[in-house]
Amino acid sequence: MDKTVWGIHTPEYNDSLFLNEGIIAIGWDEMGDLSQIPASREAFSNKYSEIHPEATKNSVANRVGVLYKFAHEMKVGDYVVFPSKSNREINIGVVESDYLYNAGERYSNRRKVKWLKSLPRMKFSQGALYEAGSFITLFVIKNYADDFLSVLNSNYNENDVAAVDETVALTAEETKENTKDFILRELDRQFKGYDLELFVADLLNAMGYRTKISPHGGDSGVDIVAYKDELPPRILVQVKSTNADITEAVVQSLRGAMKEGDYGLFVTLTDYTTNAKRYLNNTPIIKGINGSELADLVLKYYDDLSKENQRKIPLKMVYVPVAQDDESVE
Repeated sequence: MDKTVWGIHTPEYNDSLFLNEGIIAIGWDEMGDLSQIPASREAFSNKYSEIHPEATKNSVANRVGVLYKFAHEMKVGDYVVFPSKSNREINIGVVESDYLYNAGERYSNRRKVKWLKSLPRMKFSQGALYEAGSFITLFVIKNYADDFLSVLNSNYNENDVAAVDETVALTAEETKENTKDFILRELDRQFKGYDLELFVADLLNAMGYRTKISPHGGDSGVDIVAYKDELPPRILVQVKSTNADITEAVVQSLRGAMKEGDYGLFVTLTDYTTNAKRYLNNTPIIKGINGSELADLVLKYYDDLSKENQRKIPLKMVYVPVAQDDESVE
């Protein structure tokens, strides 16, 4: 029977606790002895919500998931991958005990682990490191489980490092897609209706356009009027924050507001229906931007957005590895 490979994270000051005492542990000590809570996610959720009534639905689900998995889904014989921050090593061990509760100890929810091997992070592929770098405290490693377990084989040679890491391109793309998901999630959460119109106007300004926002509630199908400079053509912009895909009829409403010489721009957080896409293809004076394309523009022009919008969508410039044959690298 295949064993589950778990990834676990802990603050750096706990590295020695894990490695020297041969354990793994999670917090949320205020939950008490997890074995005394009925073994169901619903019971764990009720307990957590009683202790943290201010917690959001998503935070309850995430934290309860970690607690329940640690107490009930992890099994003796499962493997554990622990990236230690103090020495930047990947530590691989096997679970040796059922759930234990050490009352009065910080990180009182524990399991015994036998650490089998520790290797520098550089010995693993970028894809494996990316999966092990999840922001969740406890999670199942699926895609690169074999990469971690292979180092336990008797014939493993830690000096064998692939000349080319084929997972680099995938890791870079996943990083970009995760960032785009974050942008769209924050736009959907914080910018509804008129607020999204203001954000799109700010983005157009960052792109070098001059914009004028239509009066709230009286736009006649036009939310923003944009110019590249003082001269025509003018661009009529309609912005939709709906969670549904945009239909052909909705796009046609923008066309109806346009005069001869005008261009149109339709912006949505979602996408367009098949008929709407066909209509846009046949109407080149109207450009449709979907959620993915909008996120790409936010990334491209982020530095020129207003400080307020940067605060609401906080991003940090980082370097990520790319494949050696990536055309974007010169």
